[in-house]
Amino acid sequence: MNIAAAGSVFQDSVVVVTGGAAGIGRAVAQAFIEAGAVVAVLDRELAELPLGAVALQADVCDEEAVARAIGGFGKTHGRIDVLVANAGVSYPATVEDGPLADWQQVFDINVLGYVRAIRAALPWLRRSRAAAIVNMSSCTATTGLRRRVMYSAAKGAIEAMSRAMAADLVHEGIRVNCVSPGTVDTALIARLVDAAPDPAAQRQVYNERQPTGFMVEPQEVARAVLYLADPRARSSVGTVLTVDGGMASLRLFDS
Repeated sequence: MNIAAAGSVFQDSVVVVTGGAAGIGRAVAQAFIEAGAVVAVLDRELAELPLGAVALQADVCDEEAVARAIGGFGKTHGRIDVLVANAGVSYPATVEDGPLADWQQVFDINVLGYVRAIRAALPWLRRSRAAAIVNMSSCTATTGLRRRVMYSAAKGAIEAMSRAMAADLVHEGIRVNCVSPGTVDTALIARLVDAAPDPAAQRQVYNERQPTGFMVEPQEVARAVLYLADPRARSSVGTVLTVDGGMASLRLFDS
């Protein structure tokens, strides 16, 4: 994906993407790099780091490691302009499934992982002239899907948290927003498709979740993130930008 059309607005911007070594996060990091930004990827595994990204190896559950990694990157550049909080894990389950210890771990990664990254970045975001935080939500926050109770709860928390943070930080010139994707065609989905008894049928199930009939591409989500991070989008604050193929709002019933 070439983001050169975004012009020089992100030229030399200082950006951190958590969970940026795979899937949506990798597409986001790559998009910022192509737009001229200095990008750090914070992740546990960095084997698929986008070309040109700075590696920050840390587990988002480790507060000291996250603070050290993000703080060091901020200190090197004197500021952070954009934080994209994206690191997370899936957990297919009904309310009765799985030990509560698993649920607590998922919440620790998917919600408190965002909190740790944002806390570490805020002192450096305050040094930026156009600071932005973009949190990754999900269609599951507003659309009930089977066996997604824990994941939905975590993403609902992210959306609620983002609005409250936006209210807290808007007067400091730090904009907080969310992107809410539908089912995104990532390597994770590919692995789930390949593991299914009928891979073609499983892929069709994922496609047909979206009224468009096809899954969301990671690059589409990346473009949404870049829009919300753009200093020219100064009136977008406390918002949730959906990139879900109409999943949340369309009901294709015959009249």
